[in-house]
Amino acid sequence: MISGYQFRDMIISGANNIYNQKADVDKLNVFPVPDGDTGSNMAMTIGYAIGELERLPDDVKIEKVASVASSALLRGARGNSGVILSLLFRGFSRGMQGKDEADSVCFAESLQIGVDAAYKAVMKPTEGTILTVARISAEKAVIKAPDAGVSELIEYIIEVQKQTLEQTPDMLPILKKAGVVDAGGKGLIIILEGMLRALGNKPVMQLAEGEVIVSGGTGVYAEGIGDDLTNEYCTEFLVIKNPDTDAAELRNVLESIGDSVLCVDDDDLIKCHVHTPNPDQAMKAALAYGYLSKIKIENMLEQYLRLKADAGESAHNENYEVKTESYDYVPVDQDVQFGFVAVSTGKGLKALFCDLGADRTVEGGQSMNPSTEEILAAVHSVPAKNVFVFVNNKNIILAAEQAAKISDRKITVIPTRSVPQGLSAMLAFDSTMSLEDNTIAMREAAEAVKSGSITWAARDSDFDGKEIKEGQILALEGGRLLFTETDISKAAVRLCRRFITRNTNFVTLIYGEGISQTEAESVVEQIKTRAKDVEISLVDGGQPIYYYYISAE
Repeated sequence: MISGYQFRDMIISGANNIYNQKADVDKLNVFPVPDGDTGSNMAMTIGYAIGELERLPDDVKIEKVASVASSALLRGARGNSGVILSLLFRGFSRGMQGKDEADSVCFAESLQIGVDAAYKAVMKPTEGTILTVARISAEKAVIKAPDAGVSELIEYIIEVQKQTLEQTPDMLPILKKAGVVDAGGKGLIIILEGMLRALGNKPVMQLAEGEVIVSGGTGVYAEGIGDDLTNEYCTEFLVIKNPDTDAAELRNVLESIGDSVLCVDDDDLIKCHVHTPNPDQAMKAALAYGYLSKIKIENMLEQYLRLKADAGESAHNENYEVKTESYDYVPVDQDVQFGFVAVSTGKGLKALFCDLGADRTVEGGQSMNPSTEEILAAVHSVPAKNVFVFVNNKNIILAAEQAAKISDRKITVIPTRSVPQGLSAMLAFDSTMSLEDNTIAMREAAEAVKSGSITWAARDSDFDGKEIKEGQILALEGGRLLFTETDISKAAVRLCRRFITRNTNFVTLIYGEGISQTEAESVVEQIKTRAKDVEISLVDGGQPIYYYYISAE
């Protein structure tokens, strides 16, 4: 059996293990660009839970540990691999509900629940990734569990995952071309190895010297609480639904008696969250829709004062650093229909998105994927009923979609995969149109843009039949490497000319950190020699990592 304190220490040990080895996992990334790599994203995601786990006492029940970890990982999830990891831990939370301890059967079934949730969250699951490694091990673990102790079962899961990981290049051709196994699958094994260590007789895995885990742990709704707090009771409960219960109707009722309302409809129950001065009214209203379970009421002013006093303290891990958000929570204003949040980096790009109407920008992009909580904090600082989120990077889409599931206002994720797509999508917004029509129009505008970028190779690689050396200049279109160069300006001119056709009317060059205005203007002049009728806009984006973002319309 696994006790609560053992599971707590297992997760901390697993987090420290992936932090210590994140660079090795990062090296398995197929694409050689300097990005928010898999190992780093997984480490930061699970690291988000450490502060809250370390505050739990030794007599804690395992359901509490699983719930705290699941909530923290959901909020801290970064990148696709981080979101998938958070969903696997959500399975532990669901599978361990109501339990003081967990046996091998519970552990295996919880892993299976997490795998099912992860597959549902990904629109087009790709085999040969962390999903496959987790799925095959969960399926076999469920069969093995009745005849194995917990330690034996986890050892078995790790062995199955290692065998599956070795097969991932045969499942995913891009891995075979690069001569690597899947990075996410490798990261998952490292986490489980760290967890197993804490379950055995060995001490909890410690962080390597010099490592610092940047974490959250103050909760989605803890920010911005002060003397003017009116809806002071954070009230949570489950509604075991009556037949034909309408979750949307219950949400409307709760909104009339409080704020920060969350009603998540999940099979036979509704998970409810509301800030209200009268918890009894919220529960009485909910009884009309079914019977109540898992009731929790907390005074947020007390929470705020306690967290403020505890800020920066850690029971076991001195290499723990709290990361807080700068945006304060703002209630929904029913008179504000639309709001906008854009993910970007670089002073010029942030200003450009704000000029186009963005209410908030979230720091991030290819080199640093923002967490679900960072996106959520930005959204919750915008008073609109409907908030559009422009992610501007494919590796941020899942995190934004998870934010949409736990927000107290409607989030519509526009799955823009580049900054130029995000800018074009924002330009397509029409305040006279409905939410649905605007969503369609902005998605279409993003897809119509031909965009690319100029960056550099972060590592030696053999990608798509091309031998790439660290430091080479790379020209990219979407997820494709078009060519390599030795000169930044030559690469930019060459990529622009590749994009320009007889139907092209506009070209936008956004130059980044380290590129002078003189250099950028020289590129524009060279392009004009062969595209005299094309209008070319030059923007100082100030973005790191990418020398140029280029788009053609």
